[in-house]
Amino acid sequence: MKPKIEILAPTDSEKLSALMALFGTNFDDSDRYCGQSPSLAYQRKLLSNPNFIAITASHINNVIGGLTAYELMKPEQEISEIYIYDLAVDEANRRQGIATQLIGTLKTIALNRSAEIIFVQADYGDDPAIALYTKLGEREDVMHFDIKVE
Repeated sequence: MKPKIEILAPTDSEKLSALMALFGTNFDDSDRYCGQSPSLAYQRKLLSNPNFIAITASHINNVIGGLTAYELMKPEQEISEIYIYDLAVDEANRRQGIATQLIGTLKTIALNRSAEIIFVQADYGDDPAIALYTKLGEREDVMHFDIKVE
């Protein structure tokens, strides 16, 4: 059965929490994703932010996949790019095209917003993610740095 793909609205805090739980499990980092859950007011503020995008895939009201992304408006031209921040599909539901459907929905959003490109990073060794993104786009070898804010 095909999952229900849904773009989260400001009132969908419960689904956002379920998506964070899915990320926590899939990324083996439940403390980060669920340990200090934000308030309902914060979740609604985030979901109301036009530059934040959350999309879920559900089956019988259970979130089985999803992504979060940000629209980044560029200063040099009237264009934007969309960055996929997190994407996961529950292990039992992988290899069924759900991630491709989620990214397809994001492509539609990108077209509607006149975004020039969608980009995402993958970690070395994450072969399933690398295979998916290779199938959907062009690979660039770049370096990523985390600069701590003290």
